[in-house]
Amino acid sequence: MPTIFTHVAVPVAAALALGSRRVPPSMLLVGCLAAIVPDFDGIPHQFGWQGLGMWGHRGFTHTALFAALMGILGLLLAKWWKVPRIAGFAWLFACTVSHPLLDMMTTGGSGIALWWPFTSERFFSPWRPIAVSPILADRFFSQRGVQVMVSELYNVWFPLLTIGLSIFALRHTRKS
Repeated sequence: MPTIFTHVAVPVAAALALGSRRVPPSMLLVGCLAAIVPDFDGIPHQFGWQGLGMWGHRGFTHTALFAALMGILGLLLAKWWKVPRIAGFAWLFACTVSHPLLDMMTTGGSGIALWWPFTSERFFSPWRPIAVSPILADRFFSQRGVQVMVSELYNVWFPLLTIGLSIFALRHTRKS
């Protein structure tokens, strides 16, 4: 899995591309939280519990169904954000589903059951450039953790920020 720091790259880049009128700060903040929420299933792992199947790490919270449920929260928050309801749904769905999609591009783990409950088959992307992050905190703050962060900078942050900033620049050059 990428680190929680890198999971927020998708909402940050999308907000840059869309602009602050379409993605107000509170919407960006909730989108960033939605992008990391799927990894809350790893908290019990920190205390030695090895959850199995769909209730362990990379299980239910890493499915499109879970992202759709988060999207429903976006429907409810849309009025507060002053955006159309469909935009609220799409924002939280996209931010949440970006998490398992990034996890599918890592070099390790058990794969992602993205389409559960329709199938429990776990998937990986055919392109897997992201070094898998250590789950335990003591291993994260090590040489391996530094290697993971460098991998994420090159394979996630730089490309996404380049795309987000390019779209931002294109939007602003057309207005002039």
